[in-house]
Amino acid sequence: MPALSLRRVTTLLLAVACPLSAQTVRSYQSTPDLSSALEAQPALAFTAKSSASPLTITVNDSERFQTMDGFGASMTEGSAWLLHDRMSPAMSRDVMTKLFDPSSGIGLSFLRLPIGSTDLSLNHYSYDDMPAGQQDPELRHFSTEHEKDYVFPVMREALKLNPAITVMATPWSPPAWMKTHDSMVGGSLREDDMSAYAEYIVRSLQSFKKANIPVKYLTVQNEPLHETEDFPGTLMLADQQKRLIGRYLGPDLRHVGLQTQLLAYDHNWDHPEYPIEVLSDSAAAPFMAGSALHCYGGEPSGQSVVHDRFPDKGIWMTECSGGTWQKKAPLEVTAHLLIDSTRNWAKAVALWGIVLDTDHNPHAGGCGTCRGLVTLDTKQMSVSYTGDFYALAQASKFVHPGATRINSTSFKNEGLESVAFQDLDGSIVLLVLNDRSDTAKFDVNWNAKTFHAALPPGALATYIWSPKQ
Repeated sequence: MPALSLRRVTTLLLAVACPLSAQTVRSYQSTPDLSSALEAQPALAFTAKSSASPLTITVNDSERFQTMDGFGASMTEGSAWLLHDRMSPAMSRDVMTKLFDPSSGIGLSFLRLPIGSTDLSLNHYSYDDMPAGQQDPELRHFSTEHEKDYVFPVMREALKLNPAITVMATPWSPPAWMKTHDSMVGGSLREDDMSAYAEYIVRSLQSFKKANIPVKYLTVQNEPLHETEDFPGTLMLADQQKRLIGRYLGPDLRHVGLQTQLLAYDHNWDHPEYPIEVLSDSAAAPFMAGSALHCYGGEPSGQSVVHDRFPDKGIWMTECSGGTWQKKAPLEVTAHLLIDSTRNWAKAVALWGIVLDTDHNPHAGGCGTCRGLVTLDTKQMSVSYTGDFYALAQASKFVHPGATRINSTSFKNEGLESVAFQDLDGSIVLLVLNDRSDTAKFDVNWNAKTFHAALPPGALATYIWSPKQ
């Protein structure tokens, strides 16, 4: 995959910096083979003519939906280690800038931060590990020292590059001694350790805050319906999750003055009844901002099922990994996710690991075939940027935190899909994916004006214009 070259970055920045002329539309395009990657296209122009095309995307900024937190991925221990320890300082600065800087890079603005280890870690660990058979109910051995080597420094650097980043925290497992079979792999949280686990999470957030990593959102268990076999994970049914939040964790967070908001579930689209049960609980509900969902089962419409029951609560797409199992180009896969998730109320879209090496490492069990946004070749000591990176870039570079999704027509059956937003400065941003095998020619209509456009097969484009012209 091609790197984000200096020439392309310079072209992009010059194009972004240029003021829009009257009735003009800026556009940027990426193709599946990345021969065109976030590449500025010739300016388009609105005309007063009505559209005669059967494929006309109508954008209506008077129909408004969710506000956006942003786009991003997870800062796993493995990703942080590659960025901090395996890359040279110069290479790491360059990659971090491209990932997070809103001006010189793509401005990723949503980061999921694990509490302890995941499958994309160097090994399994919690913040209160004890010898087998021993317990620590008063958390006397609690420590986040492990994260001070690379996770905390890399997170702080990301927040320095983009202070608008929203951080969400998630544990994959309680400490082994809190579980039904004394292991971070599989099993469940013991009922008699609910209070200790709530305190463990609170201390984790306090430690993150002390490290200048403020956490806005929290889920209490990654993929709670998946009892893992070779990496940290915990089976936690909705009944236990709502009691943990309502009786222990929610009150404990408020008692210590943390304003972190909780999200229910953090698992696949195919079980919307889980977050609905948690959000319906009268004790848990006051602490809940909404629900977190993943892409590995079901359809994006599962998000709308939850939204329809709780329209005042948010939806966040918090994990979707690419990997060797996928047949389509990464750009197309992630473009579908961006459009389908946000059209079904997602306030953020986050992929999985940020950086992996060419052998899909590091991983400690779990996914050995996952794909990151950035691939590090440890033999050549070079980096490349995947189609996932460029798909996210087509959104994150232009749709900023606080933007509102607005209405746009989408032709899924005809292979032309879209989603539109309005940024806080009033600019309108339209993403269009050509899911056809031929070039798609179409019109875009807004405010009784039209521009004409064409997209190569599989291409994703972003169109930006200002209503103030």
